[in-house]
Amino acid sequence: MATPIVQNKVLLIATILISLSASVFAEEQLAHGSGPALVTPLEPSRSGATADQLGRELLAHNEQRKKALTEYTSLRTYRVIDLKGKVHAEEIGRMEFHAPDKKTFVLTSESGSGLIRHLALSPLITSEIETASGKEHHDSAISPENYALTLLGEQQVGPYRCFVLQAVPRRNDKYLFEGKLWIDVDDYAVVRIEGHPAKKLSFWIERADFVRQYQKINGFWLPQRDETSVQVRLYGNKVLTIDHQDYVVKGVGLQNKEPSTTASEARTRVAIGLH
Repeated sequence: MATPIVQNKVLLIATILISLSASVFAEEQLAHGSGPALVTPLEPSRSGATADQLGRELLAHNEQRKKALTEYTSLRTYRVIDLKGKVHAEEIGRMEFHAPDKKTFVLTSESGSGLIRHLALSPLITSEIETASGKEHHDSAISPENYALTLLGEQQVGPYRCFVLQAVPRRNDKYLFEGKLWIDVDDYAVVRIEGHPAKKLSFWIERADFVRQYQKINGFWLPQRDETSVQVRLYGNKVLTIDHQDYVVKGVGLQNKEPSTTASEARTRVAIGLH
């Protein structure tokens, strides 16, 4: 049985992660040091590009992709680690999505602290499933109603050429964020997001910074890696990571009638120059 001090620490981490599950990971079409590097300096934007126009294109293309996506499965790895890389808790399993809004998670392995897994990681997964089904709806979309966008320029993110925008929330809401967006210049999809919740999550959380990186599979942009670093009063820094791997994706309208493609096949195509 955990001592009161240890249990309080675990409950604190649980509160942080559950709060972040709602504020950071609720938006399915939303990406720090994880994922492809920002390998080029910021450059001026091409002529004619404006933040308003990019916002409209993003909303329209996201709606098209949402309608076309029928299902996917992916291998998920959830970890809570410290800054030295020590894993305190881990859960691995397969996440399945079926349009329009059904998600299920099948746990395949778990390790580390049972308290952290029970009080933090499991509720985090449950929160995502309930949000997808509309049981917990929060307006966190990247839209003119929620954000003021400013176009900063263009930048390369791994293989993707992107517009870079500053996002400032229009209200003090923990379900919104303040930070930057990288939007693919061809697909008008979010490639990367980094920032922090617009509203302080609690007295105990001095700072929470997140990054979400996306990858393109079968014409759909799906999460690749999430990393959230939380500075906790009295307890220091904790990090939550979520890796999304081995996708199998099915959809209509965006695949040019090609068969479904796994993430590893998609990477092979890029490597040999096929499109």
